[in-house]
Amino acid sequence: MTRRWTALALVLGLVGLVLGQPTVSSAQSEEPLTVYTYDSFVSFGAADVITSAFQEATGRDVRFVATADSRTMLSRLISERDSGGTPADAFVGVEVNDLGTARENDVFQRLSEKDVPNLQSVPDDIRFDPENRLIPYEHGFITLVYDSEQIDPADVPRTFDELLDERYRDSLIVEDPRTSSPGLSFLLWTIAQRGEDGYIEYWQQLMPNVLTITQGWSQAFGLFTDGEAPMMVSFSTDHTFDVIVNDSDHIRVRTLDDQAYRTIFGMGVVRGTDQPDLAREFLNVVLSSDVQSQLSETEWMIPASDNARVRNVWWQNVVVPDDPVLLPSERVTENLDDWVDRWVREALP
Repeated sequence: MTRRWTALALVLGLVGLVLGQPTVSSAQSEEPLTVYTYDSFVSFGAADVITSAFQEATGRDVRFVATADSRTMLSRLISERDSGGTPADAFVGVEVNDLGTARENDVFQRLSEKDVPNLQSVPDDIRFDPENRLIPYEHGFITLVYDSEQIDPADVPRTFDELLDERYRDSLIVEDPRTSSPGLSFLLWTIAQRGEDGYIEYWQQLMPNVLTITQGWSQAFGLFTDGEAPMMVSFSTDHTFDVIVNDSDHIRVRTLDDQAYRTIFGMGVVRGTDQPDLAREFLNVVLSSDVQSQLSETEWMIPASDNARVRNVWWQNVVVPDDPVLLPSERVTENLDDWVDRWVREALP
């Protein structure tokens, strides 16, 4: 695996992020488990927590590779596999809307509760893959997020129609649905709102109010917190993050038409890995009560496990919509490429 990794790094010029060191001498002579994930998982999220828990459980190390958002990393994994091999053993961060892509490309192994015993703690209503090739580890909601120090809460749009008002010109940051999971969720939300015949017209009307379209969430959030625009497409937990981490109250959440778009993130064992048992154990560690209990304040998402322990202050500040939206995965799989292609051709300026 070392030769594969070195060759790919030289060819692609991409650098993995390596977190932690082996805790026992045996790990020093064995290859670490290579896990592909998204950039914020390493820079903002739970990578450190999972590394420590995995080392304690197995005595082995983890190499997290995270150079982009989750959709881009999944495309990289598929491209590497199709080109002759990938160093990835596992993947964390495939969003429910990319289930069809993962299936069509046969990327992940089928799993069961015998393979991953802690899967028993994940409720059926968020298990989005009947074959368990992708196992949920967290979920949440995509919403509009705004900075109350830049825009008066009374002036923040409450509906998709209001978001088109010309007073919001250059006021919104969104993510590219081709490369970003939140960006794709927002695109699908507009399709759920306006239908396949109306979403392009909606985006054409929305574009004057879009300051920029970023490749991923991390870039968008950086611009937003730097004050480049008062609103962005993000997660309904962002207010909770602001309250707990920043001891602040100015990052707030606004549902549109009293809705938000449901998002569920899954993880899987890469087909062809030479460390399948270790990769399955990695997934089991991520679903352990200890790790799941820390996801709420590292990933800032709702943990997948019913055994997770989440502080009351967290639940008191998260926004859970009364009417979440999620298009059926079969419909998304059948139409996703066409929907995105039309958006690129007809909506982008």
